[in-house]
Amino acid sequence: MKQILVASDFSINASHALRYALSLASRLHMEIAVVHAIHPTEGINNSTYNAIFIEDYYARKRAALQEWTDQVVQENKYNGLKVRSVVEVGYLRNVVTKYVEYTDVSFLVMGITGATGIKEIVGSNASMAVTKLRIPTLIVPPESNLSAIPVITLATDYKTTKLSVRDVKALNRILKLSDPKKLEILHVSERDLDEKLVRNGEKKMRQLLPNVTINFNYVDEDDTRPSYAIIDFVENNQTDILCLVKRNHNMIYRLFASSTVNEVLNRSVKAILVLHE
Repeated sequence: MKQILVASDFSINASHALRYALSLASRLHMEIAVVHAIHPTEGINNSTYNAIFIEDYYARKRAALQEWTDQVVQENKYNGLKVRSVVEVGYLRNVVTKYVEYTDVSFLVMGITGATGIKEIVGSNASMAVTKLRIPTLIVPPESNLSAIPVITLATDYKTTKLSVRDVKALNRILKLSDPKKLEILHVSERDLDEKLVRNGEKKMRQLLPNVTINFNYVDEDDTRPSYAIIDFVENNQTDILCLVKRNHNMIYRLFASSTVNEVLNRSVKAILVLHE
């Protein structure tokens, strides 16, 4: 069965992310794995290296994660779901990459902290997931709840955006939350719309998502700040899940490069799904 991977550091933000993932897994009939990465030097006394002590420390971490996971599951009444916990030694990026390599994971779900700049906004771990990992990543702000019929919007640029096979599968899976499947596509252009580009872009999206009802929307970006065009659209159509494609120098970087993302998350958006072409 497909899995949702949730990164945990035992924080409140991580518990919010797990709660959101539980709701998602329940609706999409998926399993959940909660992963915690122990830093390679964590628990090691520099003066002495005691293998027994270290193994005991790791065992206590595994027990703590299981207890933390069970508590969140029970508090939110999702006892019927299959949820497992995984503790590995290493940097989070490496731990997640290794796990995904051998497991059928559809999404990585991570919590969010608040401030400005990508590392501060989504936390250093979530920032790493957005910029380094090649797995669809759901960034969940505190207190987010999965809507009964979420409005899902893909913000894109037909000229530079490409969707991988994994991206398309992730989109199709998340679109199962709306029955029938429905997707808002927002094309943001930095110059006048090219009619041929638009026709080809719409055709390609219909081919990639043949069983999805797609509404195509367009905004002219006249102030070189596409993030604000996205914010306006998000507010007007009450987007719940905003999907963005990560690509060097495109709108995902500009969106997360400043406090603009807080404006997006403080509107109707409950989560941001970052796709990796």
